[in-house]
Amino acid sequence: MAPRRPYWRGYLKLSLVTCPVAMSPATSESEKVRFHTLNKETGNRVVSQYVDSVTGKPVKEENEAKGYERGENDYVLLTDDELESVELETVRTIDIDKFVPRESIEWVYLETPHYLMPNDKIGNEAFAVIRDAMKADDVLGISRVVIGRRERAVVLEPRGKGIVVWTLRFGDEVRPEGEYFQDIEKKADPKTVEAIKKMIKPRMDKWSSAMVTDPIQESLLKLIASKKKALKPAKKAKGKKDEASDRPSNVVNIMDALRKSVEADLKGRKKTG
Repeated sequence: MAPRRPYWRGYLKLSLVTCPVAMSPATSESEKVRFHTLNKETGNRVVSQYVDSVTGKPVKEENEAKGYERGENDYVLLTDDELESVELETVRTIDIDKFVPRESIEWVYLETPHYLMPNDKIGNEAFAVIRDAMKADDVLGISRVVIGRRERAVVLEPRGKGIVVWTLRFGDEVRPEGEYFQDIEKKADPKTVEAIKKMIKPRMDKWSSAMVTDPIQESLLKLIASKKKALKPAKKAKGKKDEASDRPSNVVNIMDALRKSVEADLKGRKKTG
């Protein structure tokens, strides 16, 4: 799969070392089966739109604005230009101001991963220097960056030739594990532990992404395929012979391609797993 266009471009900075970078999400849900909402009487798609809560009339896009509620039905209106005027420096710069040992950040604080890479050849050397210095000291960089108009705390982790940027949950978003684990036995019976270890050993295997396939996705594709077979062919207009009507619709073609892609992908994973 070809890399997608970066959705964020800016600069990576460490003291006086700066280089242009681009960032893309490390995960994707675009391959998931998605549905449109239809009018089941007509078969047409349903379109959503903003409606004035008082008049009930549709609101034109140019009349839409952000509003901060200061009282009941009383808002402070903010335009896009006004919102852009208060942009933070972190909108376009990831400035690393602290480093921490690699193992010091607990997994529960890690939220969403992104791939960070140089945005041009000129910045390759500076990028590599920052990456390799973190690798050598086995540390992670701490910074902040604006994503979707919201400033996020992030951690930078060197990974292979690139850097993975994880957005972090804020401290008040993480619940202390002790509150949930306090009534659990501290130690198990050693003899029982040895017995369980014997059960674990034959189940050991190398990690593979095939271990986390989505059974719901596969079931949906089978359901869609069975529904397609049950559909009646579209009626031809009288007196006209339309050759295109003898071919499957675009939707059918897309679903066939999706199903074949999933099946090929699963076969490939089983062979390499």
